Amino acid sequence: MKKIKHQDILKIFKHADKPLTPKEIYSLFGKKKSIQKRIKHILKELEQAGKIIATGKAFCLVNKLPVVKGILEVQKSGIGFVLPEDKRRKDIFVLPENFEDAWHGDTVLVAILPKSRGKNPEGRIVRVLKKELKQLVGRVKRKVGKNTFLIQPTDLRLKFCILVESEIDLKPQTLINLKPTHKLEPFLWHGELIEILGTENSLEVQEKLVKINHQIPTKFPQKVLEEAANLPMHPTDKDFKNRKNLTHLSFVTIDGAKAKDFDDAIYIEKKDNGYILYVAIADVSHYVDFGSSLDKQALERGNSYYFPLSVEPMFPKELSNGLCSLNPNVNRLVIVAEMKFSTSGKRIKEKFYPAVIQSKFRLTYSQVHLAIEKQDPEEQKSIKPILPMLQTAYDLAKILNQNRSARGSIDFDLPEPEILFNFQEDILEIKPRLRYFSHQVIEEFMIAANEAVAEFLEEKAMPFLYRVHPAPKEEKLENLFKLLKSTKLATKIPKDTSPKDLQTLLKQAQNTNLAFLVNRLLLRSMMQAKYSPINEGHFGLASMSYCHFTSPIRRYADLVVHRALKKALQNEYPRKKKINKLKKLGEKLSLLERKAMEAEREILKRASVLALKNKVGEEFTGVISSLCDFGFWVELEEIMAEGLVRFSSLTDDYYTFLPERQELLGKRTGKRYTLGQKVKVRLEKASLETLQLDFTIC
Repeated sequence: MKKIKHQDILKIFKHADKPLTPKEIYSLFGKKKSIQKRIKHILKELEQAGKIIATGKAFCLVNKLPVVKGILEVQKSGIGFVLPEDKRRKDIFVLPENFEDAWHGDTVLVAILPKSRGKNPEGRIVRVLKKELKQLVGRVKRKVGKNTFLIQPTDLRLKFCILVESEIDLKPQTLINLKPTHKLEPFLWHGELIEILGTENSLEVQEKLVKINHQIPTKFPQKVLEEAANLPMHPTDKDFKNRKNLTHLSFVTIDGAKAKDFDDAIYIEKKDNGYILYVAIADVSHYVDFGSSLDKQALERGNSYYFPLSVEPMFPKELSNGLCSLNPNVNRLVIVAEMKFSTSGKRIKEKFYPAVIQSKFRLTYSQVHLAIEKQDPEEQKSIKPILPMLQTAYDLAKILNQNRSARGSIDFDLPEPEILFNFQEDILEIKPRLRYFSHQVIEEFMIAANEAVAEFLEEKAMPFLYRVHPAPKEEKLENLFKLLKSTKLATKIPKDTSPKDLQTLLKQAQNTNLAFLVNRLLLRSMMQAKYSPINEGHFGLASMSYCHFTSPIRRYADLVVHRALKKALQNEYPRKKKINKLKKLGEKLSLLERKAMEAEREILKRASVLALKNKVGEEFTGVISSLCDFGFWVELEEIMAEGLVRFSSLTDDYYTFLPERQELLGKRTGKRYTLGQKVKVRLEKASLETLQLDFTIC
């Protein structure tokens, strides 16, 4: 008899017209104990996966019940939404009293209630299928017994407390890592102490907190480390077979000063009829076989995770900082996108091939900025052999940037924050990230390579993951346009909503007092980019075909594209069934990317509160970045942080919030507070507990 599989048991449930007991299922396969043991094991796994659910002594197929399976997403206000597994369904609104034992992130079954509030159906959670949080970080509130302490979760979406026993005397405000064990009362759980993290006023401890709460992997399994250790220190002669030898070309890497993984290098030549650009990307797929332990772990992580003081890489350092990092003056295996451009910047020819290169210089953005833009003699002298090549790179990048702008690519004029920590002086600052045209040079070349690869794979009909960016929702754009009707830009509102039209609107707002408002609201109207085997185009870049090819060390999606490219170059025939697998893979990688972004946003918020904890009472200037019916947020200029001015602190008048005009209006004085308006504020409170900065108007 063939081995019983999960699908065999699921088929039985699908054809049954009632719930089935284990005995009823056993009877269909015989009386052997080994078979019954196998069935019992499968039933347990199907229940854990949320495919079936126990109802008394029997099991039901979840899909046959009048419930919806999904993931509970709790907001900081306390309300929740269940995001259905079936993407065709609307999100289901759930009140806190209907959560049962479910927490944020849990996989649940939700019953739809007959009443409904707003646009979404309302539901009640009837079963938790999978607890997402195995560990969490808590803040010690107080001692409540001889060795018992009351702990509050640091995740504001978890609205309960935990009792933990500890022989060590835990001081209030200490952060600990704990494992929740069982429920004691409706809002009280028992937990086991795993680790004392330390004082909450430490950036290092805050990083640990974010990693635990977002379940970011910090250790590689032993099998993965063994596979990495078994790789050679350097490429061998055997690896060079069927590769172009480009070690004679002066490839360079240009990255941030703190970067340790260099997965892209460039080289460029000026020709009479245009330019030849070589973009060399680390050939990670040469060392990481599909289905290997390294590959499975990289897929589980999805991408590398970057923090102010540390990095959790997608691959062990033997690969990410060594064998697959294009370090200077060593042979490295790469996949090259060689592109020929006309003098006007039009790509007229491209080819792709495996090669071996030797980066001649490890350059930083600021170094190139000083040498090319500032004409600094010392920097020019230090990189003299490649100075003409870098100047050529600037020339082509400017042309490519102009062409991209002409087709409607949208570039937002909003500063990016950078967390700076001085260990010696223990000073934490959050400043606007310095940005030079040297950054733009690399961006333009990477965009060109990504488009060229996507178009090539499309022509070859090879399934792969596009990087797609859907057009913004009309409703959000209409709200922005309504707001602009009462401003100086009323006559500049576009009739169409193509990337080109929206880019023109941004240019019209540039250097005016409406620049912040237009940039911020237009950015908020944008959809989130994602990975998909179905091409929807990239709205933000105004690109018809786009993919991620240039960072396989830190993004699994790029590794998928590399494998597809290699197959296409070998003229392998694509499998039709692959699209569904790629679709699921794209959804998974998009979720993991969002996980990284959420962790990055949280550590930024925590760092900003830490940076301002000792500045309570000080005054700052800032810009109103958002308004709502209980106050408005101000983004500071001196330090990149955002805090709240509450209505209750405005004592000079009664204010009304006018959402259609994005402003607050004083009833007596007629005083206005509008989006993008400059204000002077005083810091009243900086709380790590609520992750909130409270301001008052000066």
